[in-house]
Amino acid sequence: MSNKLQVEAICNGTVIDHISAGQGVKILHRLHLLNDDARITVGFNLPSKEQGIKDIIKVEGRKFSEQEANELALFAPTATINVIDDYKVVDKFQMSTPEALKGILGCPNSNCVTHNEPVESLFYLRQKSQDVQLKCHYCEKSFSKDIVAELQ
Repeated sequence: MSNKLQVEAICNGTVIDHISAGQGVKILHRLHLLNDDARITVGFNLPSKEQGIKDIIKVEGRKFSEQEANELALFAPTATINVIDDYKVVDKFQMSTPEALKGILGCPNSNCVTHNEPVESLFYLRQKSQDVQLKCHYCEKSFSKDIVAELQ
C-alpha cells in the first residue's frame, strides 16, 4: 500500500482526525466552520485501521480555542487534534469528554432559568452506554447531547 495522502496536506492550522464516520458534517456545522473564511479540506468515509472508516477535517490557518475543543470532544470523543506548522505536526492530543461545558449549549427546558436570567449555561456531562448525557446545573434535568445540539 502506498503512503499517498487521500486528503491534501495543510501548511499551518489544525487537523481533526479519527472522527467517527458520519460525524464530520455535524462538526462542520456545530463549530460554524462553513461560515469561516478559512480553507477547509474534508474527507468522509476514509479507510482507518482502528475504526474501519473515519472522517477527517483540515482547517488551514486556524487553531481551535479550548472552548471549541471541549465542544468538539462532546461530538467526536475519539478524535485526535493535530496542530500543523510548516507542514509538520507540532502538537497532537486525544480528545476527552470534559466534565462540564459552560456557555456553549443552551438548555432545552423552556422553564430553565437560563432562558430568563443573565446566566451562562452550565452542563455536567456523564457517559451513559453509547450516549453522553448533559445535566443542566440550574434546572437539574438531563438530556441527550443530540437533543441539546439540535436546539443550537
